[in-house]
Amino acid sequence: MAAYLIRRLWQMVPTLLGVVLLVFFLFKWFGGDPAEVLGGLNASADQIQAIREQLGLNKPVAEQLLIFLKQIVTFDWGKSWATNESVAHLFATRLPATLTVMVPILLLEVLLPVPFALLVAYLRGRAVDRAVMMGTTIAVSISLLVYVIVFQYVFAFQLGWFPVQGWSDSLWTNLTTYAPLPVFVAVAVALSPYTRLYRTFFLDEIGHEYVRTARAKGLTERTILLKHVLRNAMIPILTNISVALPSLFVGSFLLEVFFSIPGLGREILLAVNRSDYPVIQAFAIYIAAITMVVNLVTDLLYKLVDPRVVLK
Repeated sequence: MAAYLIRRLWQMVPTLLGVVLLVFFLFKWFGGDPAEVLGGLNASADQIQAIREQLGLNKPVAEQLLIFLKQIVTFDWGKSWATNESVAHLFATRLPATLTVMVPILLLEVLLPVPFALLVAYLRGRAVDRAVMMGTTIAVSISLLVYVIVFQYVFAFQLGWFPVQGWSDSLWTNLTTYAPLPVFVAVAVALSPYTRLYRTFFLDEIGHEYVRTARAKGLTERTILLKHVLRNAMIPILTNISVALPSLFVGSFLLEVFFSIPGLGREILLAVNRSDYPVIQAFAIYIAAITMVVNLVTDLLYKLVDPRVVLK
């Protein structure tokens, strides 16, 4: 296990370096000129040149790349080109709000679909199974924006259970007052596709030989599902969770905009509109690193879920 972990960590270095080079040259060659964006339409050529010198955009590409690598190693991304705020401070102050929304979403999206899908698989072929599949098909076809509008209208305007928007300095107040509505929206959007997918995983395991052998030994259907089918189906479920985790960041960012949550997502979208490259580049590198770490943790969980898995 230790040798595998060390080897995987070592393999992450060239992968991350490739991501760094890709991000740097994409923004360098294919992005717009941030000096022109910051200068505005009425800026003169001398003003744009002064902004370019201030941002260091007139330096040689190799020197800019070395500065970029130094920023990554030291976690010092400089200042935002648009607000002059330290990028590190921006991430540190906006991340708590994002995590306040994203962590409950992650926990609920992991914990709720599995028992729902297992129950539907247990009732396969019955009227309840067909009704759930029909309902989830309809739910998958509905846009996130529709969920946001409906939930805000019903739970905020009509029932008055939650505010439409707002945020405070109290973690408990945010968790109990402002975060539930966007969390419910995200879970409602994800519950249907995950239930359908996990049901497919469970039904695929039910068709294997070991299930028929367990039935022949006299084990009940409930015991077979909970003790054997669930454990064997956890590997594709973990794979799906690891793949879906980066999209969870994007989804929570959109919710921050819809519900006016002062989190990292709203700042990233503002940075994109402003061509604020230091903020966007830092976020891209962080997301790449988080994705690689999540994939490594998922591979280790495979061994925990199924001891027959051999890590090479």
